[in-house]
Amino acid sequence: MNASSASADSLRAALAGLLDGLPPSQAAKAVDRLIAHYRGTTPTDAPVLRDRSDVAAYAAYRMPATFEAARGALDALRDAAPEWTPGSHTDVGGGTGAASWAVAEAWDGAPPRTTVLDWAEPALALGRELAGGVLDAEWRRERIGTALRLDDTDLVTVSYVLKELTEGDRAALVAEAARAARGAVVIVEPGTPDGYERIIAARTVLVDAGLTVAAPCPHSGACPIEPGTDWCHFSARVSRSSLHRQVKGGSLPYEDEKYAYVAATRFPVTPAPGRVTRRPQIRKGLVLLDLCGPDGLRRDTVSKRHGTLYKQARDAEWGDSWPPADED
Repeated sequence: MNASSASADSLRAALAGLLDGLPPSQAAKAVDRLIAHYRGTTPTDAPVLRDRSDVAAYAAYRMPATFEAARGALDALRDAAPEWTPGSHTDVGGGTGAASWAVAEAWDGAPPRTTVLDWAEPALALGRELAGGVLDAEWRRERIGTALRLDDTDLVTVSYVLKELTEGDRAALVAEAARAARGAVVIVEPGTPDGYERIIAARTVLVDAGLTVAAPCPHSGACPIEPGTDWCHFSARVSRSSLHRQVKGGSLPYEDEKYAYVAATRFPVTPAPGRVTRRPQIRKGLVLLDLCGPDGLRRDTVSKRHGTLYKQARDAEWGDSWPPADED
């Protein structure tokens, strides 16, 4: 495997090459159905991706955004555990492999051997095609639910999967991921109120199983957000290819993917001292930062009189650790 090629650019190139010639009308119909699923409610006892056209549309419509969201969560895990490198990885419900691409990039010097599990064979088949010669991965069909048993592995990722499961299956899957993970579990969901609720429920299962929250939270205690008042989520900038814009009907060269996540480990970590939980507000001579810290939610005002810290605040992004590592 050429690890350095496991990147966003390589993924975009693979998507463009594979989907070149896909009839726009066929893709648009599949995309409309997928949008209805992701924004609404659908039965949760069957795969969402049913055939080749669904999978191809999904790859164009969702895979770049899923990759960037997973990469954001993995970057936060690496910040909390910079010395840790997984040797093996299981991507549960991995579909076409977006999270597996993100894992390969996160540890591009020594990417882990990956096993992708999904219940939709068309997704696995397309994932194999995309990853050919790039990812060191096995693609295996498994039903994702209560009966799933995972082999022990260093890292388990569950990316944009929980929405497709019943409540009982969600809890069972997260518990099984916690049991199988020798090192870490990373779970990513859409950055919506209901996506956040699924992440909080998963976080509780992970902590109860003895894992330590590494990110985004600065602690493993209860979330300070009162249920129903707000939700914790982050944003990833996604570059859009011409094909991506065509399938999604957009004109901008980028979009922002909102996501929620939790990363938890079975080894000691150094979580962020605080986390920027909203896009920083830059005003004349000051920056307003909404933060979550060990003592709960707060807003910090950083002004020019803070010197270097003010410059760092102006460069801070939504989801960053705060204060910076070189500040008290």
